[in-house]
Amino acid sequence: MKNIYLVFTGLILLAYAVMPASAFTMKSLSITIAGNGDADVDISYDLSFVEQTAVFFRLADPAAQLQSAFDDGGSRKVTVTRATSSSAHVMIPSFATVTPANSKQTWEATPPVSFEHARAVLNTYWFAPLVSPDFSPAVTTITFPDGYAVNYYDQISIPSVTHLMSG
Repeated sequence: MKNIYLVFTGLILLAYAVMPASAFTMKSLSITIAGNGDADVDISYDLSFVEQTAVFFRLADPAAQLQSAFDDGGSRKVTVTRATSSSAHVMIPSFATVTPANSKQTWEATPPVSFEHARAVLNTYWFAPLVSPDFSPAVTTITFPDGYAVNYYDQISIPSVTHLMSG
């Protein structure tokens, strides 16, 4: 068992020495809002060799980290339905605030979203000094039930978006 550990450690060090110091890179974030304010969130990302190894040996859990990142500490139950080494799907009830404007229209407002906390959480892992993560999605898309969409590019923090829905 000790020999396996030494071989494994040697392979990681060798891989680290010959590989660029890449890390978690968020490629895309897609937030689809339902009429009741619930959100389906799809995330696409790349993991470095070190991070993939940590996930493989269950030293890091992407599902738990995503749940923590989206959980507001309140009463809503954030559910990670899928988390792999390259993507995840999260369901967030009551993500957007729905407010009637009149008898035919409603306002839907999303809260601001920031991944600054995710960066701080990642820094607590043993492999943090080996990586330099990029939590700024290359593209973030927020889509409302009527098809209206807003895009942001390379931003770690996304502002609140308010949209008037006709119904």
